[in-house]
This record gives sequence, structure tokens and C-alpha cells, in this order.
Amino acid sequence: MIMMLFLASIGGSISYAGEIYVGKNMSGRGDGSKGSPFSSLEDALREAREWRRLGDSRVQGGIDIWVGDGVYSPSQTILIRPEDSGTADSPTRIRAMADAAVLSGGIPVKTWRPAGKVEGVPSHVAKRLFVADAPMAGGKFFPFRQLWVNGRKAVRAESHSDQQLPRILNWNFQDGTATIPNIFPGFKPTAGMEFFIHQWWAVAQLRVRDANISKDSIVLAFHEPESRIQNEHPWPKPWLSKEHGNSAFRLLNALQFLDQPGEWFLDEYTHKLYYYPREDEDMEVATAVVPYLETILQVVGTAEHPVEHLSIEGLTFQHSAWLRPHTHGHVALQAGMYFVEAYKLIKPGTPDKAGLENQAWVGRPKAAVEMRHTAYTAFRNCTFTHLASTGIDYRSGNRCDTLEGNFFQDIGGSGVLLGTFSEEEFEAHLPYQPKDERTLTDGVVITNNLLQHIGREDWGAVGIGAGFVRNVQIMHNELLDLPYTGISLGWGWTPTVNSMKNNRVVENKITRYGKFMYDVAGIYTLSAQPGTRIQRNHIDSIYLSPYAHLPDHWFYLYTDEGSAYMNVSDNWFLANKILQNANGPGVEWKNNGPQVDRNLVKNAGLQHRFSAMRNRLLPLDTVARFNAYIPFTKPVFFQIYDPKGSVSEQEVKAFIAKQGGDPTHVYRWKTYTIWQTTDELGKKMAGAWLATYPAIAYKVFNNLFYSFDRSQCAPDPEPGETDFVLLTAQLVDDKVKQQEYLDAHKNQQKEWPEVARGFCRAGFEEVLLYRNDRQLMLYISFPKGKNFEEIDRLTTEDNPRVLEWNKLMGSYQEGIEGAAANETWIFYKK
Repeated sequence: MIMMLFLASIGGSISYAGEIYVGKNMSGRGDGSKGSPFSSLEDALREAREWRRLGDSRVQGGIDIWVGDGVYSPSQTILIRPEDSGTADSPTRIRAMADAAVLSGGIPVKTWRPAGKVEGVPSHVAKRLFVADAPMAGGKFFPFRQLWVNGRKAVRAESHSDQQLPRILNWNFQDGTATIPNIFPGFKPTAGMEFFIHQWWAVAQLRVRDANISKDSIVLAFHEPESRIQNEHPWPKPWLSKEHGNSAFRLLNALQFLDQPGEWFLDEYTHKLYYYPREDEDMEVATAVVPYLETILQVVGTAEHPVEHLSIEGLTFQHSAWLRPHTHGHVALQAGMYFVEAYKLIKPGTPDKAGLENQAWVGRPKAAVEMRHTAYTAFRNCTFTHLASTGIDYRSGNRCDTLEGNFFQDIGGSGVLLGTFSEEEFEAHLPYQPKDERTLTDGVVITNNLLQHIGREDWGAVGIGAGFVRNVQIMHNELLDLPYTGISLGWGWTPTVNSMKNNRVVENKITRYGKFMYDVAGIYTLSAQPGTRIQRNHIDSIYLSPYAHLPDHWFYLYTDEGSAYMNVSDNWFLANKILQNANGPGVEWKNNGPQVDRNLVKNAGLQHRFSAMRNRLLPLDTVARFNAYIPFTKPVFFQIYDPKGSVSEQEVKAFIAKQGGDPTHVYRWKTYTIWQTTDELGKKMAGAWLATYPAIAYKVFNNLFYSFDRSQCAPDPEPGETDFVLLTAQLVDDKVKQQEYLDAHKNQQKEWPEVARGFCRAGFEEVLLYRNDRQLMLYISFPKGKNFEEIDRLTTEDNPRVLEWNKLMGSYQEGIEGAAANETWIFYKK
């Protein structure tokens, strides 16, 4: 009797969740019961809202909205409001009943038929094309920029595929035109044609306004507003380089480019959709979908009334659109954020940064799921796929939300974004410290998510990108097959303390990144973030980008401009290839690189209970290639030749410091300035100098074709401190003699051993000889305190073969521009 009373007491305290059902293929609207479900999630949300408004007893244990299998295509963005909030004791849960509940922003394309003859398309292509009437929404045609056939992304008709882009010939910033090679048979500009260009770490997509066609080249002009932005903004911009090639490009969205299986074209005048099927596609039974909604789901509250205690579990979000490039073009700054206005200051300097010349106001791409002013919400075990732009965006005012165990694949933009990245009204380089801290994204947890094939529309998008955030935890995620950076943390490019602090990027696994864009890292940071920790991450496999502006400018970890007050420790990666660029104070680096005990990162990536998601990964592209890194540890020299005196020595030193270099290692001779640095910083300096001072010549000396060191001498005591001299000359303007000079140095050890013996006798530590075009750079180090002129004489003393060598080499050399007639080798540093 006592036991029965005890059980009755427990039973009386149990509260069961109220249940509302959503299902497909049901007649009528339904009442939300399991036998008569609602036909839409909106109706279910309305029912739950009414239960809470009326104090229905069914909300005591929370509300479960069960979504049955099927594709649900809302006619407008689903909006979850503050009135839809639950409480800690009575949460609202939207759950998939199985694993095939899909919220789609797309509209099916039906009734495909053979296209027959198509004007402007070769007959051998036209006979393979299919055509369908463009779908309508609300009785109207609408634009779209993506098409998926049988769950695979089709390719908008383009001149060249991802791996085969040609290079621009030139860019005229004053006229706002691009010159490209005329490699397009029968080319003609058509309405809607677009121009895609690779620009360092971002892309631009410009709508073609006009084309001036000649035999060998085409000069393109572009529509506004993107034309002005593209030609006025200083970073990043088209790359022009004899050494590494100019910026890569392609043309797209024209019927004349519809010539490969898997490509499509929408004729917006006739409302016909053309498609070139792949070999395994039968268009009579194929499922084709185009996106209509840019945002499928919004969870939006206010600062006073956030949406709280809501979870979404097991749903699939697919087929979102992104239309801004269609109407405004797309010129990106970084991480997919696009310029709304940008220009270079004539007189540099802002209140936060005295040397800043770059002004930018940026917009934010649309997301399939958008979160604003939310608290204690969760997305678990959901799928984000076939999306035109961002997957999910915690845009502002997010507190203690969770994104756990979700799968992201085939995403046009970034996978996950968090926090403010500068609103359109706020200059992008300013530290963000809002008066109302309720607008901050604070305490969000991003964990155990798997992201693959991100940035398929915008190559400059990132896997996970966080702006001005605090107390955020990004942990146990796996990211792979990315066009650019894996995890990007921070915004603003400023060491000024701002709203960011106490973030954690811990035990993530990032692999196969940087497929197209460099100035890249597995994990990348910006600006001051007191208390932030980046620890125990596993990073490897950087793609060999075919279009990198500087082929070696990739890193495993990269603390960029203004990064300050953070700890970077115990991260494992394949080689010591990192960059600390113009960091602020307090960046602590400890135990990072290949020497890290692998046990420290054994838990990086998905935890065991989420590992089944890996079964859904797509295989690696068979043409993929990856970098192998052999560090260049010798000194590198960056030379500026400025005969007009356009920049002062102080300006040069300030520029070097801005790039993260040490300006004390600067030497001058007449109108030449040389800076001793490392290989990575030298290459970075080259890109920055070209962008900032395009009219002032520069050279990087990292092509080492001859070296000597003390290991070639008899055993010596361990060397102490050293000093060095630095000299320059140039080869005569004769290709045959230049090659003889190089061959002589290549064979010197064998045919002229007396030269090395002379170096040993003089006590030289190293002799390094570099070349850039005709110019030579000679570095000789020796024990500190020795007089170079005195020890240099020892190389020829009682050594006539060295005198003979010197005479022979003299026949190949001459002074650089500015040297006197009798001068050959000029000392930069004596």
C-alpha cells in the first residue's frame, strides 16, 4: 500500500510535453494531431503560440512539434518570434520524426524536353540540350543563380571550369576596365554576362556592361555600383605579376558558354531554362530544383525579448538563394563580407589607426537560417546542404545558444557565421564596443559539427567565421575541402581592446583547405581578444592553389593584424609554417607545430558519438594536389628602387613595421633601400608593396643559387656571434654570359675548390649569392669583431686561382644603375 502511494505521488509530478504534428500528403489543413497533422510548420508554430498565450496545461512539460518526412516549401521565410519562446521548464522543440524532414527554399523545375535548334549554340551541343519553362512563384517569374539536379549542384554556364581559369592581361583602375585575352571564338557580350575574378584572398563578381573586342584582347567595362567599388577599394584588388601570373578570371552566365555536361543557362527574356545533362541523368525522371527564398528560417527576437529555450533537431535545410550579386555585383573584402563602399584615403589616418589608408563599409550575405536576439536555443543533428550562401548565421544578440552535431555540405558561402562583422553603417576597421551589450554574440557553443565543400559560390568564404564575439566556444568541429580559411576568429584589424574576449577555439580538426585562395590559414585571427585561447587543434593538408597571388603565402596558424592578448598553444600541424603579422601585445605562442605530442590533439575533431557523420562525406577530388613545405631558413632581402624619392626612409620603416617586420634591419645606398627579413615576410611585403606603391619598383631576393658555409672547412670551434656585409651588382645584359656565370657557380666546388679554401682561410661563416633577374645580392657573414677588409684579403693570399676566379667573374658583372663607371659591387652594409 505504501509503495502504491509512493508511485502515485511520483506520477502526479510528471509533466508530459504537449505534441503537435506536421505531415505531408494529408487532406485539408489538419488539427495538429498525429492522425491529422498540420501541413506546414507555420501552422504548428501558431498552435504552440496559442497554447502558451492561453495557458494551456499541455505546455507544462514543454511543446514538441514533430515534423514528418517530406519536403516542405514555404512561400515565405518562416519566422519564429519572441512569442514562440519556451522557458527553461517548458521548452519548445521542433523535431524531425525520422531523418527526411526537409525545409526547402526551392521550387521544382518540371517538364523538360529536348531543346532542338538553339540560336547561338553549335548544333552538336544543341542536340544534347534540354529546355524547360522557368518556374514561377506568386504568378511571376523570378531570378535564380543555382540549379540542383538529382541532388547535385549544376554549373551556371561558364567559359572555364574551376581548375582551368585563364589570366587577365591588365587592369585599368582609372577607366575601370579589365583587359582579358580574346580566347573566346565568336565572342559577343550579352545581357546578364558576368565576370568572376580571383583577388588574393577574396573574389569579385562583376556584371559586364560593355566589351571592346580586338583580335587578341577584349576590354571589359562593368555596371555600377560594383564598378566604382572594384576600382576604388585598395584591398584586395586585381593582381598583376610577371613572376606568379596575373589574377585568374572567367566569364559566365551566357548561352555561348553552355557547352559542357552539367551546365545550365536561364534566358530571363524568354523565361526558358536550358540544361546540358550529365551522362547519368535522365531528364524525363530527374528532380530539378532552383532556389527561391534567400532565408528559409529566421529566429528573431529583440534585445528586450529574445527568442528563448527553443531547439530544432534533425531537420534538413536546403535550396536557399542569394540574389545580391544579380542586382549589385559582389566585391568582397574578406570572409564573404562584401563592400557597400570602399576607397583609399588621400591622407591616411583615423582616430584608431594613424597609418590606416583603407576605408570600407561592408554588408553581410544572406543565410539559410538567421538568428538574431536569441538565448538558450539549440540546433542539433540538422543538415545544411545545397545552399547558395551562408548556412546558419548567429548575426547579433545571441546568448548561450548551441550548434551541435550538424552536417554542412555544398554551401555557397560560409558554413557558420557568428557575431557582428561591422554593420553597413560602421567602418570595418573600427573597434566595436556597443553601449548596449545585448547586441553582442556571447557564450555561443559551436561543437561537433562537420563541414565539407564550403564556399562553392564565393571562394573567399570561410568554414566557421566569428566577428566581434565573446565567450564563444568553437570545439570538436571537423572542416575539410575549403576554398579558403577553416576557422576565422575576430574582425577589425585593430589592437585596441574592444568587445571581443575569452573565446575558445579548441580541439578542432581542419584539413584540406586553401583550395583556391591564399593569405590563408587553418585558423586565422584578427584584433585584440583578451583571454582568448587557441589550443590542441589538428591542422593539415593545404591545397596547392592554381591561382595563388604568392604561392608560398599559406599558413597553418595566422595571427593577423592587431591580434593581441591571446594564447596559442599545443596545436599540431605538419611544419613550422605560421605567420604573426602586425600583432599587438600579449600574443603568447607556446608549443605549436610538428613537435607537439600527438596525444595532445588525439581528441581533435568529432567526438565518438558524432563520428557516424563522416559516412556522409564526399570523396576527395581525384585532381587535388597538396603542398609540401620545405622551409627556407636563409636571410631574404627586399629591395626598393625609388629614384624619384617618392617615399621617405621613415615611411618605408613604418610600412615594414605594419607588415610585421623589424624596421631596424634596413640599409640604404643612394635611391635604393634594402630590408633583411624572412622568406614569408619578404613575400608578404611584395604583395603589400605592389598594392600600396605600384609605381615604385621592388625586388625580393630569395632565389639562392650559390651557398658556402663553414661545414666545408676543417673542424672549427662552435661559432660565436657573427656580423655580415651585404653587396649588390648585376650581370651583364648577355644571356649566354649569364648562363656561363651560373654554370661556373654550380660547378665551383668541383672545378674551383681553391675558392672555398680561400673562404675557409678568411674565416667566413657563410657566403650566399642570390639573383633576381640580372641583379645579384651577396651576403657574407663572419665572426663579430673582425674587420671585413682585412679578412677578405686572406681569400687571395698565396692563392692565384682565386685571383683568376675573381677576374673571370668580373667579366660577367657590372654595377647597378646609379653606380659609377668603375664600380661593380656596391656595399649596402659594410
